[in-house]
Amino acid sequence: MPFDAVLPASSRLSSKIVGALLGFLLLALTAIGATLYLSWQLEGSSAAINEAGTLRMHSYRLSMLLSRLSGDPADSGMRQSVEEELQAIDATFSRLDKGDPQRPLLLPPAAAIRASFDDVSARWQTSLRPLATAMLIGTPDAVLAAWPRYQHEVEGFVHQADQLVQSIERDSELRTFWLRSSQMTLIALAVSGTVAMIYLMFMLIVNPVSKLQQGMKRMASRDFDVRLAVESRDEFGQLSQGFNKMADRLQDLYANLEERVQIKTAALAAQNQELALLYDSAAFLQLPQTLECICEGFLTRIRQYFDADGGSVRVLDHRNSNVHLVVHQGISDELIETERCLKVGDCLCGEAVEKKITVVHDLSKLDAPHRLPCHREGFATVSVFHIHAHQQHLGIFNLHFRKQKSFTEHEKALLATLGQLLGIAIENLRLANREREMAISEERNLVAQGLHDSIAQGLTFLNIQVQMLDDSLQAGKSEDAAAIVPALRAGVQESYEDVRELLLNFRARLAEDDLLGALRSTVEKFRRQTGIDVELYAEGNGAPFPREQQLQVLFIVQEALSNIRKHAAATQVRLSLGDHQDFSLSIEDNGVGFDAQALAQKGEGHVGLNIMRERAQRIGAELAISSSPGQGTKVLLRLLQQQRRAA
Repeated sequence: MPFDAVLPASSRLSSKIVGALLGFLLLALTAIGATLYLSWQLEGSSAAINEAGTLRMHSYRLSMLLSRLSGDPADSGMRQSVEEELQAIDATFSRLDKGDPQRPLLLPPAAAIRASFDDVSARWQTSLRPLATAMLIGTPDAVLAAWPRYQHEVEGFVHQADQLVQSIERDSELRTFWLRSSQMTLIALAVSGTVAMIYLMFMLIVNPVSKLQQGMKRMASRDFDVRLAVESRDEFGQLSQGFNKMADRLQDLYANLEERVQIKTAALAAQNQELALLYDSAAFLQLPQTLECICEGFLTRIRQYFDADGGSVRVLDHRNSNVHLVVHQGISDELIETERCLKVGDCLCGEAVEKKITVVHDLSKLDAPHRLPCHREGFATVSVFHIHAHQQHLGIFNLHFRKQKSFTEHEKALLATLGQLLGIAIENLRLANREREMAISEERNLVAQGLHDSIAQGLTFLNIQVQMLDDSLQAGKSEDAAAIVPALRAGVQESYEDVRELLLNFRARLAEDDLLGALRSTVEKFRRQTGIDVELYAEGNGAPFPREQQLQVLFIVQEALSNIRKHAAATQVRLSLGDHQDFSLSIEDNGVGFDAQALAQKGEGHVGLNIMRERAQRIGAELAISSSPGQGTKVLLRLLQQQRRAA
């Protein structure tokens, strides 16, 4: 029977206890009822004995009254007493015959007692009472004549009354015996019932609880062989079954505990190895290195983890639909030469790339496996896993095994995660290369613009002067030619200075991210080269920002000072730096100035100013240039807090 099955009513412990109590109560009520009934009958018998005993008294009294009446028949008072005595005897017979349950008064229901009573009653009605009545109403002679006969009848009547009393007494003695027996039975029933209830409680409750307690003690002392006998189908039977099932389960658990611990330990060790592999691979792939080094280190780690005999990493060329081999391990050079570049869809690896699915090939199950280069190489299992980055397919990596190898779903998921890590590293490497290319391109553009604004214009001027010199020499105008030579010398000198300044500007570097120190060095160099008085004012101590932004600020200052040297004809320059939450830098000169509106109409004609604007845009700063003829020029650079990045 299952432990949780519903017990029938007859098997429940409560039903057994209630049934036993009801049975004991029924027996007790029966014994008590019998005792009460016997006591009630004994009371009636005692009253009947008293009433029957009064018959003798009344008969003797009647005899005495009749004797007196025979001596004086005319005594009316005596006659009245005789009549009353007759009525008393009649009433006694009536009470004995009908009984009185209230007193109680009743004759025992025995047939002998009833027969004896009938005999006494019949003798009274047929003999004794008629004689007494005749003597009461007769003449004195009749009374005297009837008296002897009456005396004879009275003796027989008294004898029968005595027999009736004796019969009732014997019956009362018997009933008293049964009453005592009933009382003894009730006492025995109380004792036996108590003993039975105690035994029943021990059998139904105490013993099962004791056995269960002993079983629990043995179980607590790790004795898992203990079992309880299922001796009933009640609640304790269910408890015994549940205890046995618990013991079976605990015994099984403890018996296999060491094995389970080993399994858990192995699982934890495997998880730790996986975490170590993921952590080591992620840390390795974040290092700045070449594509070959990245793939080589990645392949080494997964080969060691999965105990692979060989492996390779291939990148996908989407434009030409090729898969190029980057690195390989444990594979012969002959196989590498034949599969260095695979077409998408060719061979097993190409099919996996085309279908974009992870596959594990058991070469022994393929049709004509000996035709495959991998099988001829001695590999029994070849697996293909994909390299992804941001939902972009970048390539595949292979693991080769000389014995049959299968991967669990968990291992496939691990390899897929590793493939994503490798894909992100490859994509980051490509993005870094593109960023460097963009930076180089932008710097080249700035160099070209600087050359155009300085060297190109100077060379154009020199080209014109050379043509004029050639014309003058061919025309024989030596004076004109002599006048052109100083201009040529000045143009060459200016171009030399421009080239030198450009070289110095492009070589500018920050010493330990110190923008203020770099600005002071630039101002001092400008002062030495030009002789122009330059003042630098700095205030505030804002948070440092990245080298890129600081370098762009330095380049903007160099470009502004270069324009002052070339075009402003200034005698004084003032640099003001405010390093607060917002960064600001102003460069003012007292030179000739220019028409800002006219310059704006030229668009990109002035390359130097455009270079400064492009550098400001690159760092998210605002550049404002204000000037007017004869009033000098002011260049204001502002970098707001929202655009100011932390270093």
